[in-house]
Amino acid sequence: MVDAFEQWWDGVELWLAQLAFPFQFALLMAVLLPLCLGVARLIDRVVDNASTRFNPVPKVPPPGAEPQPGKVDPARPS
Repeated sequence: MVDAFEQWWDGVELWLAQLAFPFQFALLMAVLLPLCLGVARLIDRVVDNASTRFNPVPKVPPPGAEPQPGKVDPARPS
């Protein structure tokens, strides 16, 4: 199984090496650009989820909401 994969990969590598440079570049961009974009989005989501998990955003009441009893609102003079 591994030997068959190695032979296939050698054939692909030889085919790619024999292409003209503009075709190599176009093929590389067609494969690597979406792959890198997908990996970057995955990393962004993982970091975003980790940062919200370890540093949660405090819950702020909506503007105009009544203050809770027993809590001092510094914005309202007493």
